[in-house]
Amino acid sequence: MTDNILLADLLLPNITKEPEYYENLYPARNLPEGARVTRIAPSPTGYLHLGTLFAALVNRITATSSGGVFYTRIEDTDKKREIKGGIEDIIDGLNRFSVEIDEGFFSGTNQKGEYGPYKQSERAEIYQTYVKKLIKEGLAYPCFCTAEELEEVRNIQESRKIRTGYHGEWAKHRNITYAEAKELIDQGKPFVIRLKSPGNEQNKIIFEDAVKGKIEMPENDEDFVLLKSDGIPTYHFAHAVDDHLMHTTHVLRGDEWISSVPKHIQLFKILGFKPPKYGHISPIMKLDGGAKRKISKRKDPEAAVHFFAEQGYMSECVIEYLMTIAASDFEDWRRANPDKSYKDFKFNLKKMSVSGALFDPVKLIDVSKNRVCRLSSTQMYSLVTDWAKEFDKEFYEILTRNPDYTKAVFAIDRDVPKPRKDIAKWNEVKEYFSYMFDELYSPDFTLPENISKEAAVAFLNEYKSVYSDTDDKQTWFNKIKEIAPKLQFASETKEYKANPEKYKGHAGDLSTVLRIAITGRRNTPDLCSIMQVLGKDRCIERIENAVRG
Repeated sequence: MTDNILLADLLLPNITKEPEYYENLYPARNLPEGARVTRIAPSPTGYLHLGTLFAALVNRITATSSGGVFYTRIEDTDKKREIKGGIEDIIDGLNRFSVEIDEGFFSGTNQKGEYGPYKQSERAEIYQTYVKKLIKEGLAYPCFCTAEELEEVRNIQESRKIRTGYHGEWAKHRNITYAEAKELIDQGKPFVIRLKSPGNEQNKIIFEDAVKGKIEMPENDEDFVLLKSDGIPTYHFAHAVDDHLMHTTHVLRGDEWISSVPKHIQLFKILGFKPPKYGHISPIMKLDGGAKRKISKRKDPEAAVHFFAEQGYMSECVIEYLMTIAASDFEDWRRANPDKSYKDFKFNLKKMSVSGALFDPVKLIDVSKNRVCRLSSTQMYSLVTDWAKEFDKEFYEILTRNPDYTKAVFAIDRDVPKPRKDIAKWNEVKEYFSYMFDELYSPDFTLPENISKEAAVAFLNEYKSVYSDTDDKQTWFNKIKEIAPKLQFASETKEYKANPEKYKGHAGDLSTVLRIAITGRRNTPDLCSIMQVLGKDRCIERIENAVRG
């Protein structure tokens, strides 16, 4: 028995399976030719970040466009940084924003699929099986260096202006023998297992990035850690084994991982795996003082996806906006296909920005208004009440007290050929429609400068006597025009403009007076419709209050 085999049994005595066992356990997927298998593999170290949602969307639409599979995998090998509830927050966020998951984690606790478990901390035996194979082949070895020793090496390298890292002559235990390793283990010395890299930094690797195109980098020569002292793998090793056994075809991730590609491709080749296609997504940027920077968890509230839920953005509006960032040709497609789902869009990774797209809150609002205005009053009622139930309990109670009345409020200027585009998100609804609910109504009776209080009171008293809540819009406005001459106001705007010195104003000014009396505002949706929904009694009461005020 060779030293390498003895060393493998010494280091991992409990591992009895061979890699072939797992190769048979996780056979190739039965998918159509060209189908892409993608994944999102977050660490449960915090809330769902906008960048993670964006990456998940890119992976989801890549799989969808090819008839493939999108799955979630939790990379929880760094237990020190794990946050309680982190998995729940991430998966719930993906579900909230309708990033459909085919397999893997569907919630914080539930996972489903034939290639699990989908949490790395539950796959330790699998990783150790492949590490043991590498040790037997002389491609991995134990390292007993302490943190202090590694820091000392780094300091020496820096002082000599040498590239830092555990490589070449600095790899202290690279050629450790079985006998030396056994002696140290018998002494109780902790160890990690490192790759014995066959690379040379003078050599170059060239790979075709699915997003950024051809990239050339130095080959990896660092003996990086495969298994930590607790037997749990590093991200580098775990992702290689998982993406192979789960048959991932495309690894689409943030471009901060580009520097790790030489390590990853080397690992795949050493393990005898076919490497996936790597594609590196540029970060979403933000303008700050005229300069671009990455959206920051520390500085930007919109970095947390929960921000968009709290604000009341429809999930599909956020996704629709992110699609405009993801694909340069999406907006042209959307104009040609206004009623289709974004899932019907044929996504091409080459249409992504290679330098980082700019997050534009104004454009997000525009996208949202265009979508919200097309909702029916019933749809809007359902969505707003769902949001308010979670984020504004007081408003929820008001909205649901009389559902038919609330739906009628939402129908004003909505169920028409050209609906208004005033609302982008649900936290705007309370203020926008506050005058329709007595509990929220707080009028401002300030009149336009050209209208005296006396003229306003005279008009309101006249109008009160002729108002009928059965009037259609034309009859409603005709009554205002009929009153106008009695108070020295022109019935038609063109009359006033022709002889402004003859009149105090025109019928439109008087309708503004009425609008202020009823709503406390100068700008609202159709006033006739508002008054019909409020009902005659409330309208008369508000007119009288305005006269007194």
